[in-house]
Amino acid sequence: MVTRTYDGGSGDVDHATVGSGRASHRRPDARIAHTIAAALGDARDILNVGAGTGSYETAAHTITAVEPSLALRARRPAELATAIDAVAENLPFDDGRFDASMALFSVHEWPDPAAGLREMRRVTRGPVLVLTCDPARVRDFWLYEYAPDVLDIEARRYPRLGELADALGGTVDIQPVPIPLDCTDGFNEAYYGRPELLLDPAARQACSAWSFIDDRARQDFDTSLRHALGSGAWDAAFGHLRHRPTYSGSLVLLRATV
Repeated sequence: MVTRTYDGGSGDVDHATVGSGRASHRRPDARIAHTIAAALGDARDILNVGAGTGSYETAAHTITAVEPSLALRARRPAELATAIDAVAENLPFDDGRFDASMALFSVHEWPDPAAGLREMRRVTRGPVLVLTCDPARVRDFWLYEYAPDVLDIEARRYPRLGELADALGGTVDIQPVPIPLDCTDGFNEAYYGRPELLLDPAARQACSAWSFIDDRARQDFDTSLRHALGSGAWDAAFGHLRHRPTYSGSLVLLRATV
């Protein structure tokens, strides 16, 4: 995929026009936040790379945020630290500057993820965290039956976990992150047991992969899923997910230490 640059950012998504539904559909989930906090341990001075609008930043840490997209920097809440205009591949900090660093749902948008992670390792004394999706598991989700192009795009965008681990170096633990049934952070798998919610265009728009397909493909998805729900076909195949408290999908947390 050809990397495109928009609004001062470095990734493959035009954040100035994509994601208008994020405020209501991409709210940090407390259980995912707890997993991140546990992985950070007692670190206090934290670098957040590809920080976006500040999801999962908390007052418990001193946060230095890096975000190359002007649109996303502008949407950060006033109570959060102002984000620095910089890219992961060229961080403007001294070696070992931070107790810990994290990249949450962002590494797949970087032009050179390996270079960005090496930079994070350079400026970090303690753990480096990467919340991402395992591309080998992306297509296992039921959505692949109704919107294969979306998940094919997702699988191509996410770097392989082995490549990320090699770039981070040291000891890398890879932890699956369970997704709760009522997850408030509306990435695709967050709707594993609530398929009706993906019929809302705003919910889809909050997940960047949908921006890579055209209107006809989005309409085809809407038609096919509505038909499957109305006929009972979806529930016959996947209805057990409506009552599963958590889903083990492609979401993982990498934690690298030296």
